[in-house]
Amino acid sequence: MGGFFGVVKKQDAIADVFFGTDYHSHLGTRRAGIAAYDKKIGLQREIHNIQNTSFRTKFEDIFTEMHGNAAIGIISDYDPQPLIIKSCLGVYAICAIGVINNSDMLIERQMNENHGYFNAMTAGAVNSTELLASLINCKDNFVDGIKYAQDQIDGTASILILTGDGKIIAARDKYGRLPVKIGRNEDGMTVAFESFSYEKMDYENEKELGPGEIVCLTADTITVLSPPLKEMRICSFLWSYYGYSTSTYENVNVEMMRYRNGEIMAENDMKSGREIHIDYVGGVPDSGTPHAIGYANKSKIPFARAFIKYTPTWSRSFMPSEQIERNRIAKMKQIPVHDLIKGKDLLFVDDSIVRGTQLKETVDFLYSHGAKSVHMRSACPPIMYSCKYLNFSRATSEMELIARRAIIELEGEEGLKYVDEYSNGETERGKSLRKKICEMLNFDSLEFQSLEGIIKAIGLEPCKLCTYCWNGKE
Repeated sequence: MGGFFGVVKKQDAIADVFFGTDYHSHLGTRRAGIAAYDKKIGLQREIHNIQNTSFRTKFEDIFTEMHGNAAIGIISDYDPQPLIIKSCLGVYAICAIGVINNSDMLIERQMNENHGYFNAMTAGAVNSTELLASLINCKDNFVDGIKYAQDQIDGTASILILTGDGKIIAARDKYGRLPVKIGRNEDGMTVAFESFSYEKMDYENEKELGPGEIVCLTADTITVLSPPLKEMRICSFLWSYYGYSTSTYENVNVEMMRYRNGEIMAENDMKSGREIHIDYVGGVPDSGTPHAIGYANKSKIPFARAFIKYTPTWSRSFMPSEQIERNRIAKMKQIPVHDLIKGKDLLFVDDSIVRGTQLKETVDFLYSHGAKSVHMRSACPPIMYSCKYLNFSRATSEMELIARRAIIELEGEEGLKYVDEYSNGETERGKSLRKKICEMLNFDSLEFQSLEGIIKAIGLEPCKLCTYCWNGKE
């Protein structure tokens, strides 16, 4: 999916964009780039592949290679960005996060109607950011162009533009599925996906853009170019899974939400009358830990880390793209604490259960080190639909989703008519789903957080949340 960071200052902005972009490394592992504007030099750009190393390592020379008082940076899982574009709107740099599902149609239309062309990447693919720029360039100004582009795409696009005169135009996607935050200090303005990225550099929160809102930043001013739209569908997974623990979106802190979420799951287990003996509660992976702490606090079962990830050389940034190698490295990272595993009944809270491949490896690992039983709780409902609004952890096929595979094994294609029943753990189909996944992944028991439970933990009105991956509702 990715995350971006931009800054306009009275002084040199390179250090801020370097550290601010680096603080978005949890959102992408493949590509990273920075563009800067200097009055004498103009626009500059540097892009690197970060699949086998960290952002900092690849961009450590940027302090001598790039200069300017305005800059934008991005961490991305897909296309190289930012791009520098020369068009009727002038020369500008652009980066974006989100996904365009109808890119083939839009590319063909742009080429046929406007006699345009695109730089082709491997296998003839077109950079989605270049496509966005092409759509923006169809209008006479950036505001109309951004609105037009967002209206034309099927998907999501939050956009940063660094203009040829050193201003930053920031646009949140039209349904606010992703956050865009603005910070200010006496030296300038900053814009980011993650507000803690600029708070660490002594910027104070100024505002959070509303859905579809467009603003222009200079070192001294924030100008609203287009006001926010009324309808919002912010991604619920921000809190459950991929948002960083210190992050706050729509005034809801991620870490606090995860504590509440774990407490609600523990309450549900206690009310259900499921009497199982548990020695320790733990989180898997790292983002499951605060959910597990909430569960442990409410249930009064001790929290413990039965295994610990070795991160000095196996950080997330070094995870390869091939699934078989990802599984191998995930296993290499896990170091057991034998006294907390051998002969113990363990309950783990996972942030989500998508395909289940790495989770089964983890459970087998625990049994191989003497665990007596392994019980699993998912911090969100069963994932029944591949996300079509963001390109973060998107399954190539919905049949990669373990919940769907379990339904097919239980009832064939006919069972997919009853997805809502399978999601609900109180129905017979719901109980069958959980039992089947237990068999597939070697759990002693399994339960999912309910849709109502996770919405309660977030604390926003349901109509403001995107829950498509769980219930298929847009």
